[in-house]
Amino acid sequence: MSLEINSPEAIERILMECRTIAVVGLSSNPWRPSHGVANYMRRQGYRVIPVNPNEREVLGERAYPSLLDVPEAVDLVDVFRRSEEAGKAVDEAIRIGAKAVWLQEGVIDYAAAERARAAGLLVVMDRCWLKEHAKWKGR
Repeated sequence: MSLEINSPEAIERILMECRTIAVVGLSSNPWRPSHGVANYMRRQGYRVIPVNPNEREVLGERAYPSLLDVPEAVDLVDVFRRSEEAGKAVDEAIRIGAKAVWLQEGVIDYAAAERARAAGLLVVMDRCWLKEHAKWKGR
């Protein structure tokens, strides 16, 4: 039985177990929230893989046009896209065998979140990875 969306257990397992994170919508613009969160992830020791068809490299890592193009295993897919575009990233996360999906603050797609949960992925929606990590780390 998979954990409920946004359950404290799902959040903790993601933060503890998911070390390779594909960030969908990661921007090279340091003023974008995706850049700040991904840079924080890197400083915390996580491997960050940029996924953005408009970027060649972000934070010193090669960027890939889609999750299907990433040549290595991904634990977590962190989505920085508009809500109406989140479903595609979630479906690709399921297809590549990711362990979890995280839809950032303001990214809400209940149907996609439920598809991921039904496929056995851990799911967090409408939460900030950085804020949750900082809260978890500070316990």
